[in-house]
Amino acid sequence: MKILMVCLGNICRSPLAEGIMQDKIDQYALGWTTDSAGTGGWHSGELPDPRSIATARDHGIDIRHQRARQITRRDLDEFDHILVMDASNYQNVLELAQNDQQRQKVELIRNFAQPGHNLQVPDPYYGGNDGFERVFDMLDEACEAFIRQYRNAE
Repeated sequence: MKILMVCLGNICRSPLAEGIMQDKIDQYALGWTTDSAGTGGWHSGELPDPRSIATARDHGIDIRHQRARQITRRDLDEFDHILVMDASNYQNVLELAQNDQQRQKVELIRNFAQPGHNLQVPDPYYGGNDGFERVFDMLDEACEAFIRQYRNAE
C-alpha cells in the first residue's frame, strides 16, 4: 500500500504525517510506503519547518531526510490513499483528479479517527511550538486509526 500525505506547502503538517505514518508502518512491520507533498510548490526542495523537525524528534521520529515537493497528477495514479489535512487541500487535490477512481483515493486524514466529522488539521505555521504538538497528536491518532482499519485488509 502506498500512502501520500498532503498539506499546503509540505513543510509542516504533511511531513509530520509522513514521519508518524512511517514510524507506525515500521513498528507494525507492514510493507507499506508513505510520502508527502504540498498543493503548492513554494517550498519545493526545502527541509520541513524546524518546528516540525523538533516536534517529530521529541517523539523519536527523524524527518530531516524529507524534502518538500508539489503533488502531481501522477501521484493520483501511484498512491492508493491520498490523505489531506484540510478542506482546502481536499478541494485542490480533487481538482487534479481526472476520474472517479482518483477522487475516491482522497480523504481527510482525521476522518479515520473520527469518521464522518470532517475535522481538519489546523496549519500551525503562524503559531507557536504548542500548535505543532497539537498537530502531532491529531496526526498520531489519525495514523493509528488508519493502520487499525487497513492492516488486516492486506
